[in-house]
Amino acid sequence: MTEAVTEAARIIREGGTILYPTDTIWGIGCDATDPLAVEKIYRIKRRSDRKSMLVLMDETARLHHYLYRVPKGIEELIRGTDKPTTIIYPGSRNFAENLPSEDGSIGIRMTTDPFCLALIRITGKPIVSTSANISGELPPKTFRDITDEILQGVDHVVPWRQEEATPAAPSTILQMDEEGRITVIRP
Repeated sequence: MTEAVTEAARIIREGGTILYPTDTIWGIGCDATDPLAVEKIYRIKRRSDRKSMLVLMDETARLHHYLYRVPKGIEELIRGTDKPTTIIYPGSRNFAENLPSEDGSIGIRMTTDPFCLALIRITGKPIVSTSANISGELPPKTFRDITDEILQGVDHVVPWRQEEATPAAPSTILQMDEEGRITVIRP
């Protein structure tokens, strides 16, 4: 895994895009603070840049740098989830300007995947994680389900965990408002 992380980190530092395994489904990623890399992902997915993409982080302490206000009790909420959970927060900052939604909100998931954790720690950056499919198509459940268009569109395909055959599921999505109230978007 070390070589795979090192190569993926090099591509990300150079402003490239990667296709990589996450704690949910295979994703397309880049440095979440690099607007040119984020734009590449929108083009690869043929996705409107008005639709935000989620970001992976390694620890809740990073939230203070990327959100204007970190909700009280967020660490307990995240620790209390039993499956990967993306939380859409209001008031993001320090991301590529073309990454958050028009209202400034952004979805963030604290990953537990060893590859993703190592990648975030080596690059020192949050990593975009959007499903490895063309916008409007079904997300891939395994690496074998990823289309040639996606495989050829990214700068680097991570060789880690490609043989896994167990179908993956997307994360739970929660949305938090300014007062800290939570709405379930996807259970």
